[in-house]
Amino acid sequence: MLHVHPLFLQPDQLAHLTMSQDHLSIWNNCLEVIKDNISSQAYKTWFAPIKALKLENKVLTIQVPSQFFYEWLEEHYIQLLSKTIHKELGPDARLEYSIIMENAGATGTNQASPYAVKMPMANRQATQNPAVPLSAGIHNTPIKNPFVIPGLRKLNIDSNLNANYNFGQFIEGECNRLARSAGFAVANKPGGTSFNPLLIYGSTGLGKTHLAHAIGLEIKERNPELTVLYVSSEKFTHQFIDAVRNNSVNDFSHFYQMVDVLLIDDVQFFSGKEKTQDVFFHIFNHLHQTGKQIVLTSDKPPVEMQGMEQRLLSRFKWGLSADLQVPSLETRMAILEKMMYADGIELPREVVEYLAYSITSNVRELEGALISLIAQSSLNKKAITLDLAKQMIDKFVKNTAREVSIDYIQKVVCDYFDLPLELLKSKTRKREIVQARQIAMYFSKKMTKSSLANIGLHCGGKDHATVLHACRTVNNLQETDKHFRKYLEDLEKKLAIH
Repeated sequence: MLHVHPLFLQPDQLAHLTMSQDHLSIWNNCLEVIKDNISSQAYKTWFAPIKALKLENKVLTIQVPSQFFYEWLEEHYIQLLSKTIHKELGPDARLEYSIIMENAGATGTNQASPYAVKMPMANRQATQNPAVPLSAGIHNTPIKNPFVIPGLRKLNIDSNLNANYNFGQFIEGECNRLARSAGFAVANKPGGTSFNPLLIYGSTGLGKTHLAHAIGLEIKERNPELTVLYVSSEKFTHQFIDAVRNNSVNDFSHFYQMVDVLLIDDVQFFSGKEKTQDVFFHIFNHLHQTGKQIVLTSDKPPVEMQGMEQRLLSRFKWGLSADLQVPSLETRMAILEKMMYADGIELPREVVEYLAYSITSNVRELEGALISLIAQSSLNKKAITLDLAKQMIDKFVKNTAREVSIDYIQKVVCDYFDLPLELLKSKTRKREIVQARQIAMYFSKKMTKSSLANIGLHCGGKDHATVLHACRTVNNLQETDKHFRKYLEDLEKKLAIH
């Protein structure tokens, strides 16, 4: 390979060489600043996937994975991006986005947009499939309504929405912020955002159905003229089977095609049902092409769905797939307090904390535990105390192999050493804090199935090597220091009682 010394290059060649080297280092410098100003989870979600493409005339071009990424960055991180770019390149610097478009399986690049100017909505919608007018017969001919009786007109369709599942009752936390924000954006402009369809996925009891209803209710509130329909995948399948039996498949398809907003719950149950998938594929295409909003829920992301047609899975990926994760301790406590406020009841703080620490798997179990506790108190005419809560929790989860949570371990350790939880998760190197932190890591590794990386994340963002070192240190100390061994014995008893 021929190596040319920069001194022998022409000015334009030298500029090109500098540009190709600089855009990566400039963006890496920006990322270092950004990393210090946002949470590690937010950084991994919104900045780790970005690629720096080029730097020309103080215009840095970055590539983002989707239109939704661009809109989210513009709405939530524009000030941070602006400051970091200006810091690196000066006050006249600009940032442009290159957006990968995935519609219809094609990958291309959207026009770059300077960060200081929002891409007009007209431009955004130009990247979607063009609107196709509805067939004339759909609105003018009476359609058989599979929910009630034949002959109902469009405006008579019942949305099947639960008024209790609204946005006001949906507690926001780090575990669901992306899905809730996307859902609220869809509710504000159904069919007018780049996340169509919106696929909300997560394990049982984390709020998928609640969020789907909330989107539908908000749309009805803002746009009463729109036809909004919520239906479970099981109901949809049964209606289709009835339509086949009654030779009314066309009516069935036309009914769903006249809906403005379609919300389908548990779409994974279409798996293995080829005919149902086929009819849904055509309904999906029609709604999407005519600018109607589609919201789906599932217990897994499209990439993990088995027994689904590839053409359907590819359409699920056209918009945004947002996950709901297990709620954090703070979110679980907020959910309990919201329920208590709605029911007009008060519980001792220690009882609320114990419930939040003990029930970690999903929101539905958390609500069930609170209802059971109130019922126990009412039926037995007993005051709600921590002892009653412990008895109830033991019965409530007696048939499941229960695992103590990292949050609860940290609380017990902090209470034992009389330390605030924030200090345990801080970066302080004070001996007593470090020791308590190491003990919390040790019990987390011993009593949970969490990975070393996850344990470190709970202890102030430490890496797996730090957790491993902490466990070795605790093992060594308990063999050589009798006072330290007593700490561990006391704490193990307290955690075993849990």
